[in-house]
Amino acid sequence: MPLYHTEDQAMLRETARPFLADAAPVRHLRTLRDTRDPVGFSRDLWKQFAEMGFTGILIPEAQGGLGLGHVEAGIVLEEIGRNLTPSPFLTTAVAAVEALKTSVTIGAEWLPKIASGDAVIALAIEESAKHRPERIALKAERSGNGFRLSGAKNFVINGHVADLLIVAARTAGAAGEPDGITLFAVPKGAVGLTVNPVLLADSSLASHVILDGVEVDADAVIGEVDGGWSPLTRLLDAGRVGAAAEMLGVGGASLDATVDYLKTRKQFGRLIGEFQALQHRAAHLYGEMEVARATVLKAAQLLDAGDPRAELAVAVAKAKTGRACALAVQEGVQMHGGIGMTDEYDIGLFMKRDRALEEFFGDARYHADRVARLNGY
Repeated sequence: MPLYHTEDQAMLRETARPFLADAAPVRHLRTLRDTRDPVGFSRDLWKQFAEMGFTGILIPEAQGGLGLGHVEAGIVLEEIGRNLTPSPFLTTAVAAVEALKTSVTIGAEWLPKIASGDAVIALAIEESAKHRPERIALKAERSGNGFRLSGAKNFVINGHVADLLIVAARTAGAAGEPDGITLFAVPKGAVGLTVNPVLLADSSLASHVILDGVEVDADAVIGEVDGGWSPLTRLLDAGRVGAAAEMLGVGGASLDATVDYLKTRKQFGRLIGEFQALQHRAAHLYGEMEVARATVLKAAQLLDAGDPRAELAVAVAKAKTGRACALAVQEGVQMHGGIGMTDEYDIGLFMKRDRALEEFFGDARYHADRVARLNGY
């Protein structure tokens, strides 16, 4: 598979880039932040995403989608990253869709709603300060013809406004074992469900979710009882490569802003971009971002092909892009100088978004460890 976009994929980029730059540039994030918007994103913009077909990229045509793949979703996510556009696209239209496609009944109900922009799905996976999905301990006990869910989840993006939560719970085994995990679809407003939103560093909203004896019936199971690791893995890998694609946009926009600044800022009567030390740093950063771009595209292509090597490629992409994007925002702030630490310039906002995306679906260290383990170390 060549590491470049097809003609149709290039056309999608040409559609997404001006749309997002016009409809949701960085100042859109500033507005939501400064007005303390209680939703955290624009519902009108989410409907526009649907009208453009973006929300249905991974949804089969039979259920109102476009039936495309992770490469196409990554194209949209990169533009979201370039503009720091607040939206539920990554969690709802990418990660959640991959899990819902494994359930005929639940998918038939919710996938058309996602495609039309009428639903927001939240992922209730994390239970600790770090991404450790195998350590899920939230209990799901048999109750009548269904289950009773008890426990807590953290870092649930858009959980306070979600129409549905995908909850990973343990129906058997012990924390640390992949077997015995089951995914459940829990609707908003369920009795015993408490959602407490908090502001993250990048001004997005995530929630602490408490499930106090939440009752669901057997039809709420996504996949099979005790066999939730498979749909959870699909969800996580889709989210990981999607987050990496968004980080490409964050890092790429940071690089562009920094290079533009080097071309305009003067010190000692010269443009600072003429100083060789800064030229070397900018060139190194460009090379790192291009390598990261290749890893993300390869991982997305392998996911679309159903290739068994996709798991390793996704871990490589998230680890490499995490480090490259961190370098991009850090170099950006440093080469902007003192003003880069102020709110007057956008570069600080890109650094904050990088910090959130780095943790989402596992940071660079987590995935570097996965790469080692998958290679037998």
